[in-house]
Amino acid sequence: MLDINLIRESPEKIRTALSKRLLDVDFTGLLGWDRERRELIARSDELKARRNKVSSEIPLMKKRGEDVSSLIQEMKQVSDTIKELDGSRGELDKNIREFLEVLPNIPADDVPAGGKENNEILREVGQKPKFDFEPKDHMELVTTLGLIDYKRGAKLGGSGFWVYQHRGAVLEWALLNYFVQEHLKDGYEFILPPHILNYQCGYTAGQFPKFSDDVFHISQDDDSGEGQFLLPTSETALASLHRDEILSEEQLPRKYFSFTPCYRREAGSYRAGERGMIRGHQFNKIEMFQYTLPEQSENALEELLAKAERLVQGLGLHFRIAKLAAGDCGAAMGKTYDVEIWIPSMNDFKEVSSISNAYDYQARRGNMRFKRKDTGKNELLHTLNASALATSRLLPALCEQLQQPDGSVALPEVLQRWTDFKTIEPVV
Repeated sequence: MLDINLIRESPEKIRTALSKRLLDVDFTGLLGWDRERRELIARSDELKARRNKVSSEIPLMKKRGEDVSSLIQEMKQVSDTIKELDGSRGELDKNIREFLEVLPNIPADDVPAGGKENNEILREVGQKPKFDFEPKDHMELVTTLGLIDYKRGAKLGGSGFWVYQHRGAVLEWALLNYFVQEHLKDGYEFILPPHILNYQCGYTAGQFPKFSDDVFHISQDDDSGEGQFLLPTSETALASLHRDEILSEEQLPRKYFSFTPCYRREAGSYRAGERGMIRGHQFNKIEMFQYTLPEQSENALEELLAKAERLVQGLGLHFRIAKLAAGDCGAAMGKTYDVEIWIPSMNDFKEVSSISNAYDYQARRGNMRFKRKDTGKNELLHTLNASALATSRLLPALCEQLQQPDGSVALPEVLQRWTDFKTIEPVV
């Protein structure tokens, strides 16, 4: 959530910053509500001070035998007025909150303006594979290798689901083990969060209320419209791990990673190229998350990017790094890098990790602060997240990039410690 003080002090500056996201935001109504709210607070505080003063004088006046009936009547009217002012303030608070909670984060200064077409490709790593034979696409490969059963996945869950089978399940688990061990080696704390979350988790992460339709809701409170849902990514859980807490400066940074399946509605029609595992309603992912001091978050972002990049390099796959334009960043994020992996059959790169800095946006929504050692004051934390990594696009890329002339797929060396095979042979 954005700080209303920034909007109050520099509305045109914030409006210009948000225009990088291709949004045209008019703050006139918000600032009008804010002025009226502050006037109501000043008037209410003035009346409360008057009521307190008179209320303390009435007993003394009674002792002196003075008539206090007019003062008592006046204080009743004052109390009624205070109640009316506070009620009006409540309506204004609601209007202001609803306006602010759907605004996206302010893009960082170095984030390019515009949509996806303005993403900056920072570098490509490795060489695109060249084949001296007719290569197969991942749909055919995972089927002929007996790794994935799409038909039975659809039978069990419907369109957008699949079943890992035989060596496909082993390969999936090997990828996850590889990621887990690398994060443990780097000193990150392993978290296994609930898969069913409450509404406040989605709100703190910045996904609710605007993107509430993107998740699978499993219960809903009839009065509030809130309830529980299946987590779309473990970032949604990790972002609330320290909700409503005040950490000490010495406790920062906090570095976490978690493993969960991710459950997403993925509403709308799939593009022709996004068959198989490229888009689905359930997929596995390891997520990294950091809580940092504000002055440390940019370095933390580069650390997370380097870690995600190193994981893909360890698999020997060709990929690239992109800095996203403001309009392509998630609503809660001020800056995002994508690790995009090459899928030969699609002649395109697909994102396997987004590495993002939310700055204080999520912390303000979740009331997450730290106590500054030098001043003793409480300040908002910065939060960052990164996929490291999502497997549903890695496995297709791995099969396509490392396929052999005989139809087999060579297994990266870093995965072989968790399998009993070095190559995956076609099923006879």
